[in-house]
Amino acid sequence: MSSPAQKRSSGGQMVSALLLLLLSLSGCSSMDVTVSNNINALNGTTVKIPCTFISCYKMDVTKFSMNWTYQETLNDTQEMFMTYYKKRGMVSKRSDRFGDRVTFAGNLEKNDLSITLSDVQLEDMGIYNCYVRNPPDRIQGHGAIQLNVVTELPPPRDSTIAVVIGASVGGALALLILSMVVVKCLRRHRKQDLISEEKMEEEGKLEAEGVAEEETK
Repeated sequence: MSSPAQKRSSGGQMVSALLLLLLSLSGCSSMDVTVSNNINALNGTTVKIPCTFISCYKMDVTKFSMNWTYQETLNDTQEMFMTYYKKRGMVSKRSDRFGDRVTFAGNLEKNDLSITLSDVQLEDMGIYNCYVRNPPDRIQGHGAIQLNVVTELPPPRDSTIAVVIGASVGGALALLILSMVVVKCLRRHRKQDLISEEKMEEEGKLEAEGVAEEETK
């Protein structure tokens, strides 16, 4: 007899197989391109600009195509600086802007079309477009990345200062609360002492009055 876990596993495999069958029969025509919307790069360093895609079909090198383009703003024309050739693979195109600073850093077998840009300059700031076609997918995939170039990175937050300040404030509050408790206890003890003294005085007066009454008798 099969265990419940084995039954659940076989059931999950059947569902997966049915989903794959439905996708193949329905003629999947969608493609998803994944990119980072915003990337910050330090001037003079090397930055990786990632782009990956998910397709319903395995990549056919004879039909696959992709382009990397650059534009300063959305209203500017796009400049192609890298493309795919079925016999040569990913090739950087001659560009006055980038020269030989752009290299392919992805893996076509893993649907990774990422690139690296070395010696980043302030003029490299702009929009980088990743276009993908993978027939028989009928839709062209597209991802846009905004590259921001900065001259210096913001300093990391010093958590030590926050911890010291928090500890100091916490310690002061603890001392204040302790002082208030001590003062309250001292007042309570003093009040109890006064009450005891008043009781003793009253009892002394009563005893003296009783003795005087007995003497008069």
